[in-house]
Amino acid sequence: MSEFHEVVIVGGGIGGSALASVLARRGVDVLLLEQTEVFQDRVRGEWIAPWGVAETQRVGLYDTLVKAGGHHITRHVTYDETRSAAESESRTLPLNIFAPGISGPLAIGNPHHCQVLFDEAVAAGAKGLRGANVLTVRPGAEPSVTYARDGVEQTVRARLIVGADGRTSGVREAAGITLRQDRPHHWFAGMLVDGAKGVDLDLQTIGTEGDFNFLTFPQGDGKVRVYGGYPLEQKGRFVGPNGQRAFLDAFSLACCPANEALVAGEPAGPVLSYFNNDSWTDQPFAEGVVLVGDAAGWNDPIIGLGLSITYRDVRTVNDILAAGDWSPAAFAPYAEERAERMRRLRFTAALTSALDAEFGPQAKARRARHFERSAADPSLGAHAFAVMAGPESLPPEIFTPEHRARVLEG
Repeated sequence: MSEFHEVVIVGGGIGGSALASVLARRGVDVLLLEQTEVFQDRVRGEWIAPWGVAETQRVGLYDTLVKAGGHHITRHVTYDETRSAAESESRTLPLNIFAPGISGPLAIGNPHHCQVLFDEAVAAGAKGLRGANVLTVRPGAEPSVTYARDGVEQTVRARLIVGADGRTSGVREAAGITLRQDRPHHWFAGMLVDGAKGVDLDLQTIGTEGDFNFLTFPQGDGKVRVYGGYPLEQKGRFVGPNGQRAFLDAFSLACCPANEALVAGEPAGPVLSYFNNDSWTDQPFAEGVVLVGDAAGWNDPIIGLGLSITYRDVRTVNDILAAGDWSPAAFAPYAEERAERMRRLRFTAALTSALDAEFGPQAKARRARHFERSAADPSLGAHAFAVMAGPESLPPEIFTPEHRARVLEG
């Protein structure tokens, strides 16, 4: 007779390990399968918005992340070529205003974050296996997973299979769940920088100048995760042996002199570029299967909400399973809430891209008008609350074509 576990989670990254930990703490029999032996820097997943931090608290993992070195970013500055650095810095935004009792976003490096949660899951009682290559996933009334490890194939039966295996999810494909995607807007590259002396640990920045939109998120110990958006027609801009240096040099911008500390730093990981676009599933579950995190669809990374989305998924799925009904129908509310959540965040990301990551004279003039108009009418910048406080924090009329036209008018 094949091995049986109540829950088999495919993917031991942040979503899979977080859910394994939460379930195991409640006494659920969990098998956690992770293909890699060592977590690698994939240039994503190190910033949790305040509403996502609240989700880590709800599932009891916040203290774990803080003890592992997670730190709060408490201030934000938006720089732009249409105004001086001093003017931008005079509008520094405190980040403790978006979620009660939370001082701002939480930053923690991705590979370390993954490892901490995997170890936490095992300590909580989950059976965690590294180097497990999943071969087949069979959904249905009696779901099962076959994997190979150390040259030996093993089939395990389960009450439920959780797909936490990322954007190219094999669980999603096996369950016949359709992934939908919109058109890419621009390229987005990221890299970890070390030796950035003088960078404020508690300050995150974004800005646009010329044909480059930048974002910076301090990670502590002189390390900063940096991102840059650039036009689709510049596919090879940061490719090749000089790609890392070219990427760092792109941060040398007149609108933000403080970026020179980054330019003087050293690459501490790969520079990877990918499309800025959204993906989603209409129904992230099937009989015997439920998806969480990127496997269920991801948000355009320009607003950095991958981890917040994932922790909301973990909390919601855990609550459903804790209620005792594990049938497909029990996951319908999760699908409904997630669909609306992702729709609102698609809208927010598209609006953010139009403002921050379109380039040229017209886009520059539009940003200047937006800064002036939103200072007089804060509702024109309300989409920032969807990023920081959560998409449910704003009324439905914010997420409409009419509101977008009002924000971008002129």
